[in-house]
Amino acid sequence: MPDDRVVFSVPWFKILERSADAGSAPHYLLRASDYVSVLAGTADGSLLLVRQYRPAVQAHTLELPSGHIEERESPESAARRELGEETGYDAETLIHLGTLAPDTGRMTNNLWCYYTAGVKPLRSEVQREHGVELVRMTPGELVRRVNSGEINHALTLAVLMLAAVKGRLPLTTDGLR
Repeated sequence: MPDDRVVFSVPWFKILERSADAGSAPHYLLRASDYVSVLAGTADGSLLLVRQYRPAVQAHTLELPSGHIEERESPESAARRELGEETGYDAETLIHLGTLAPDTGRMTNNLWCYYTAGVKPLRSEVQREHGVELVRMTPGELVRRVNSGEINHALTLAVLMLAAVKGRLPLTTDGLR
């Protein structure tokens, strides 16, 4: 690592000061844990999203099931855990779509993106995360909600684009294939 100095720290993130080169102003960046996001489809073709209140934007958002990777947890394990906590569903197989850099100008973490089809309700009753509402929708409805701006979370849109490019979400410019 370059000469980084922690200037502020809370459990969720650290703000670091980094010198780009001698004589230049310092650059400030955020170090947070990596996170995961899962595009999950059911056997009937529905896609699972979640609606939750986000204090930072003071609004309810529609997003893919997502969350932080805990210390000593693999990205795939975190994806399974977040899918279960937020939706009450489990995936037999997770396909790694790719790993993205959420904000190369300010953040050092990565977003691990997964796809799964044919998810099933967890066998045991699970206490879903408080304040997180499961939303099932068809791929066509997903496209309409993205087009209307209702789904505007950049990381959700990035995962959807990655899934479309990799052939896991059959989208065209006028909707679905």
